Amino acid sequence: MRSIIAEDPNWSLDLVPSLSSLCQRCIADTVEEKYLFEKLTPELKDSIQSRLSLSLPLHVTADLVPDGLFWKRCCQQRWKICDISQYDYSWKRMFFERHLENLIELFIPEETEFKVILDALALCKNYVKRLNITQLLLTSRKFVKGREDDQNEIATLSNEEEDDPSICHFDFGPVLAELIHLEELHLVYTIKQCGMNFEWTMFQITDRDCRALTLAFKGCKTLKVLRIRQSQVDDKKCRPLLRCLMDHPSLIELDLAHNILRDGGARSVAELLSKGRLEKLNICNNEIDVHGAKILAQALSNNSTLRYLNMRLNQVRDEGGQAIVEALQNNTTLTYLHLGGNDLTSITAVVLSKVLLKNETLKTLNLSCNSLGEVGGKALAEAMVHNSTLTECDIRQTEIDETNAASINKAIWDNQCADCEKENHDVASLSDLMGRIITKVL
Repeated sequence: MRSIIAEDPNWSLDLVPSLSSLCQRCIADTVEEKYLFEKLTPELKDSIQSRLSLSLPLHVTADLVPDGLFWKRCCQQRWKICDISQYDYSWKRMFFERHLENLIELFIPEETEFKVILDALALCKNYVKRLNITQLLLTSRKFVKGREDDQNEIATLSNEEEDDPSICHFDFGPVLAELIHLEELHLVYTIKQCGMNFEWTMFQITDRDCRALTLAFKGCKTLKVLRIRQSQVDDKKCRPLLRCLMDHPSLIELDLAHNILRDGGARSVAELLSKGRLEKLNICNNEIDVHGAKILAQALSNNSTLRYLNMRLNQVRDEGGQAIVEALQNNTTLTYLHLGGNDLTSITAVVLSKVLLKNETLKTLNLSCNSLGEVGGKALAEAMVHNSTLTECDIRQTEIDETNAASINKAIWDNQCADCEKENHDVASLSDLMGRIITKVL
């Protein structure tokens, strides 16, 4: 009996590809010509994505290939961690946002051609909703060294030299103007892995950067969330940034955490609260003291939009803490307040207890890492018996005794259970209403 030995031992007549498969392979190999791929049905486009080469140029695939397997493969090839839930479950959005972020983070002013960014923007602008920039490089500079026995640099940069052209970060103006769907911008003015070239000027925003951002924000009307963290933003730099945001049509969240804001910065934030539409404000770990807290409290008492306020790790002390707490008597929108680590004592706790008897909107309160003591704990425990809205209260490391802490926690638990029962009742009522509507329609 004759036998045929194939060169490929896995070859079999059963594995001969179908005509449809051959056509899809041909289209995948010639996708750069576009005209064939564009005529396919959405189902066929999805099936061909697994065959497309990952080396295809972006100017071909950006608008041609829809969101799906191809972009998933592109993301997983470039990055080890790909959490699609952070990008509205869109692989295409993830790819273009992270691609543009990488280009900006590796951009060296006056050395990298800006055409690289502009070319990428033309492809990315329809898919980018958020930019999370974790480093911004400076221009390369040369330093003059002294004698070998003196390792100090002769040429150092003082605070007055911030606007020197040699200290230049990336200019976001042209980028924000092109990103028509941008809703979130997260910035950190720092440099990763600087090694022996370390300088403090690498870890701060400059006056020049602030002026550039001011102009950039005016051209970005879709921005909803702005975060500038760990960038040494002080009162002087904060003022022009927030002034240009007062008339912004869509900004609802501002995060200036881990900077060096003081009374002047608090005043600028208060002005924004009075004229803007902020719903969420995070100014934790700054240097805001009593006077700044009083300024913020006055703005808070007249505000009708803010729902979230984080002032953790400042220096407001009792006088400032009382002002913030008393503002809650007039404020009817704030649901979250964090005053942890602010050198508060039982004095503030007693005032807060009186406010909690009347306030019906605050749901989350954090007083951790303050010295409230037994007196403060007793006042809060007595107030919580009559409060039915507060469902979270962090009193860790506040020197409150176990008896009062247990009483506060029990009241919080009772409020949580009441909330759950109310939600279940609302769901049942809604289901009943929908059932009646369907019955009438049928």
